[in-house]
Amino acid sequence: MAQLMRTSNPALKGDFFRTQAGAFGADAMTVSGTVNKTGILSICVIATAAWTWNRFLNSPSPEVVLPSIMIGAIGGFVLALVTIFKKEWSPVTAPAYALLEGLVLGGVSAMFELRFPGIAMQAVGLTFGTLIALLLAYRSGLIRVTDQFRLGVVAATGGIALFYLITFVLGFFGVRFNSVYGSGPIGIGFSVVVVIVAALNLVLDFDLIESGARAGAPKYMEWYGAFALMVTLIWLYLEIIRLLSKLRSRN
Repeated sequence: MAQLMRTSNPALKGDFFRTQAGAFGADAMTVSGTVNKTGILSICVIATAAWTWNRFLNSPSPEVVLPSIMIGAIGGFVLALVTIFKKEWSPVTAPAYALLEGLVLGGVSAMFELRFPGIAMQAVGLTFGTLIALLLAYRSGLIRVTDQFRLGVVAATGGIALFYLITFVLGFFGVRFNSVYGSGPIGIGFSVVVVIVAALNLVLDFDLIESGARAGAPKYMEWYGAFALMVTLIWLYLEIIRLLSKLRSRN
């Protein structure tokens, strides 16, 4: 799924805004335009998420939504790569990515919801609450994106991605990390750390989107910036709902 290059969000790697910037005048990227595009992508995610959510709750069996989840996960991953390497295609690929990821989020959320009633809305609330809180902290200057801050978030995210990759591969050989993925103190602590790192990626996203608008990046980069934010938000949501499930399992 979504998620590592310079910002630790692969969609916002390196100096991509500077390399795309130019004298585009009225057709240049703006922060408000990126916000509007993010809203459109959110609607796309919600639309397909509602479809898989309802399918599962009407017939509560994983087999009902697993094909949709697999299509969404694989298709979303492919489209994310296409968008990263073909940024000018983002007005088309970003909405398609959001629609596919919605299939994943709806199915996964419904399965969690069946076991832990109310958990999906809690995760949604915490995700957008985190987004708003960090945006306010960034805009007020409470959080500043320094080189040290950026390096720390990148290193932490890279470490998490590597750990997930290793555990995924070892899983084929029967090696399990039950203490990390379980609901014990270690598992909960790990999830808390991952949620924090995922949240801090939002700050890097805000900074690079604002930098792109200042640099006069082309208009289509609004879609790309919105796509980048969506990558992080989806990751954050999935980590939050996983953390909540661990906490609820202990009750």
